[in-house]
Amino acid sequence: MSTSSLPGYRPPSVNPTPTYSAEPQAYEQRLALNRLRQRPSTDFVKQSRSGGVSLRLVEQDDNITLPVYGCGDSVEGSIIVAKPDGVTSVEVKIEGTLRLKEVAEGGNTAHRLVLSVQTLWTRDHRAGQCPPSLPFSITLPTTFSDGREVYPLPPTHEAHMSGVPGFHADIEYSVSALISRTKSSSLLRPGNNIVSTPFVYYPRSRPAVPLPPRMQHDSSSPTPMETSDWRCFESLMSARTPNSRGVLAKFYIPSSRVFCMAEPIPFYLTYTSSAKALAAFLPFAPLPPSRMSRQHTRVQLIRQTSVDVRNAVLIGAKTDMWRTVEIGQAVFQHEGDGPSWMSFSGEIRVSPQTRIGGFKAGGLTIKDFIVLSMTPPEPLKAPFGELRQVVPIRLTTDPWSMDGTGQAFAASDYSIALSPEDEFLDLRVPAYAPP
Repeated sequence: MSTSSLPGYRPPSVNPTPTYSAEPQAYEQRLALNRLRQRPSTDFVKQSRSGGVSLRLVEQDDNITLPVYGCGDSVEGSIIVAKPDGVTSVEVKIEGTLRLKEVAEGGNTAHRLVLSVQTLWTRDHRAGQCPPSLPFSITLPTTFSDGREVYPLPPTHEAHMSGVPGFHADIEYSVSALISRTKSSSLLRPGNNIVSTPFVYYPRSRPAVPLPPRMQHDSSSPTPMETSDWRCFESLMSARTPNSRGVLAKFYIPSSRVFCMAEPIPFYLTYTSSAKALAAFLPFAPLPPSRMSRQHTRVQLIRQTSVDVRNAVLIGAKTDMWRTVEIGQAVFQHEGDGPSWMSFSGEIRVSPQTRIGGFKAGGLTIKDFIVLSMTPPEPLKAPFGELRQVVPIRLTTDPWSMDGTGQAFAASDYSIALSPEDEFLDLRVPAYAPP
């Protein structure tokens, strides 16, 4: 084909590429924003007793007692060898262990959560003398297996139940520098072979959805205007006298049942019955915070820790032992009442000592529940029977965030908390009595 027959080229007429701006223009809309969190810049240093070897871990916060790592983080740093004479090899090792021990029952077990060894240097004919600084980076796994099931890597944790029987449960992690020397060299410098430090594994999580808007009340209605954002749990307190009506309690909490432990957990509570029955129930109804000492109706956040060394079922019964503690309690506010109803709202504040959410790892299980209860001071003389409504929930370390602008953590730093419908969240929670 002759080139003279080809048409001439003319660039297409298009609009110029728009200029970029960090913030949306008036005609634009931001769909998502995921900012990487700013990593700490401080080093954590652990030295051998003689100072000949140092384990340096980077990207740690100021004034920390122990290094802290999250889900899928890399343990990064370097091993500093001040006296490399006689060194034959340098390794770094990360270990994690779950140990369970029953008191009086005699059972105990251990699971290896992490074991990662990285050789940084070995002496041979080409390597020469050990370098004074050896960098390393080891990524933590996100799961582990006990030989039966695979679980998310559990956080650093310690729990115990005193008494007989009782239990101890420990989840520990550590990073170590291992320096091997020739025999004559090690005799001259004892104590330089291993430098080790525990570290805290603190996986972060957040809810998949935000807390819903407040429920709206109609002054003429006995119940709030129900929406799909809120779930109702009903319980009937039966009357003890013949021909008397019981009191129906409707307990509303957000449908997701996944909450950040740093935020108050909202709820609503409504009672319906006849005017006569409600009048009899009034002494047992929720009271304001100023009269908490006489409170017969309570909403508590209860944590159950169970240990099962055998992880088995014998003659139809599980072999675990467990304890419960209160990690949060509600305050109430009166919302309104009518001839046949009374309504309250409230919120549960989680104890600031609570740092981790529920999890299951081998034979160790931690579960959280919201418990609504009404316990009369003299149950046999009370006009109504006791009430106990147990609702499984999950707690997360951080609040829901739409675009990461709040605390500005990248999505990879989080796992989305699972629904409380998990199979291990059963309802075997006993009545809790404060010590």
